[in-house]
Amino acid sequence: MEKPPRATRVNGPLPGPLSAEWLKRWGAAEAQCTGYQAQVVWDHGVGVLVTDVDGNVFLDWTSGVLVTNAGHCHPKLVEAIQKAAARLLNNYECPTPERILAAESLVALLPGHLDQCFFLSTGSETIEAAIRIMKRKSGKFEILSFHGGFHGRTPGAASAGGLAGPKKGYGPALPGAIRAPYPYCYRCPFQAKPENCGWMCLEFLDDVVRANSAGSLAGIVVEPYQGAAGFIFPPQGWLTQLEKWVRQHQLLFTLDEVQSSFGRTGKNFAMEWESLTPDLVCLGKGLGSGPPVSAIAARREVISVLGRGEMSSTMGGNPLSSAAVIAMAQILREEKLAENALRIGGVMKSRLLEIQERCPYVGDVRGMGLVMGVELVRDKSTREPAPDLTRKLIDLAAEQGLLIGSVGIFGNVIRVAPPLVIKEPEAHESLDLFESALAKL
Repeated sequence: MEKPPRATRVNGPLPGPLSAEWLKRWGAAEAQCTGYQAQVVWDHGVGVLVTDVDGNVFLDWTSGVLVTNAGHCHPKLVEAIQKAAARLLNNYECPTPERILAAESLVALLPGHLDQCFFLSTGSETIEAAIRIMKRKSGKFEILSFHGGFHGRTPGAASAGGLAGPKKGYGPALPGAIRAPYPYCYRCPFQAKPENCGWMCLEFLDDVVRANSAGSLAGIVVEPYQGAAGFIFPPQGWLTQLEKWVRQHQLLFTLDEVQSSFGRTGKNFAMEWESLTPDLVCLGKGLGSGPPVSAIAARREVISVLGRGEMSSTMGGNPLSSAAVIAMAQILREEKLAENALRIGGVMKSRLLEIQERCPYVGDVRGMGLVMGVELVRDKSTREPAPDLTRKLIDLAAEQGLLIGSVGIFGNVIRVAPPLVIKEPEAHESLDLFESALAKL
């Protein structure tokens, strides 16, 4: 069967002349403290395609950073935002029809035990809010989280996190931050093998609490998979057993779904894979599929511990973001984004596993739906991380017409997370481009 025409087009060396000029101006005007990205300046995007200022067209494996689940500039989303912008731009805490409809739309999507929500602006805000609520509800101050976790860069969120970067050089973490190992099976902290592990991470939790707690443990915060650490997925059933441990110890349970929700893993929410019942859920990124919006979803009896005036956000629940939430909920249902993520994700993972067999630098492929990590190593037997290859691959992939990014505790994991509207021909083309870039390492 004849292949469809290529969606991508790269006209010459990168960065192109216009991108180079914009990058020079950017470096002069704004502090350069973001991560390394392909050296192109984005101009516009449609679906899974991004066009830079030089007219080069790329397939996008980043979704921004797992944000544009509905694709770049989905027409229904754009129309909803434009209409809202023409009516009202900010209302602070004052209600609007958009805010109320957004809350109703979100609660209708959520598992039934989560019957209220509250809108904020960023994922970090939701983590800070969840920590405050757990402390207030329990009357205790300690929070248990996990090695490798990333929950944001604000003080409370960074303290809960288990990565060095957000904390390094900023002084001590907030009191009460306790961290335990997460099941990074490719690099097990206990040097165990799957056949003899017995989920030592779970067995070790009581030891962690005994050694570190002052007797004031309020609850836990955990990601259903660790995104920034390198798309680390726990074994099936691990989260179920973790929740059982939480309930046995009468703790509150916060699930950080800022990255994993709105169809990304092949279900609307990652918690649905194991029928988890967290007390609080942090949401963001794909919630608005572009505009800055986040929310904390909660059991009514837990979030009701807050009284009038005890939580607010200058931009939370603004008309533009609220309109985006309403539109995103509709797009998610009508276009069956979760189902497409599961189907296309299966196709892509199968091919990535084949690439792993052929490429000497691909040590591990993991993930589900349209969120996967490709871990690069120098040698498959030693599993030595290869972060220098990661940065080189970002540039090589862009030259082929594919935008990728890197994550990982060691900076050696390629992010495979295209918009959820990707079609099978686009998926195959992106994988062809990725393999071609790998061959040039």
